[in-house]
Amino acid sequence: MTNKDILIEGPIQQDLVSKIISDTMQGNIGAQSIFLGQVRNDVLKGKKVLEIDYSAYDEMVNTEMEKIFEHIKNKYDDLQKIYVRHSVGVVKAGEHSLFVLVAAGHRRQAFKAVEEIVDLIKERLPVWKKENLEGGGHVWTENP
Repeated sequence: MTNKDILIEGPIQQDLVSKIISDTMQGNIGAQSIFLGQVRNDVLKGKKVLEIDYSAYDEMVNTEMEKIFEHIKNKYDDLQKIYVRHSVGVVKAGEHSLFVLVAAGHRRQAFKAVEEIVDLIKERLPVWKKENLEGGGHVWTENP
């Protein structure tokens, strides 16, 4: 039901998203809910964010994701598949850094589960964001 390869180098590519969606096209699945997190070109300290350089504690990411998957599977009994990919390394403004797909028999559980997974990722995963700014400099930010 879940996947093990959470972290990927660089931005989430369209071909990966398409492949995962294709993997969930089965007769017992009636809904796919998807979240794509995109790097914004926010302004911090008066400078535009050009990119985010993500770093992570790999083993702990996998351990925490297993806990999240277990919690979600126990809470939502209609889920068929869960896929999560999170970028590490540099992701430019406008590119995607987080992909979550939940496939379920019905839409309501898919909607609720994907939102909860994203919230838990932001809360629990040891992933750090170094936002590189236009003209030099950077800001380390925490997930809200």
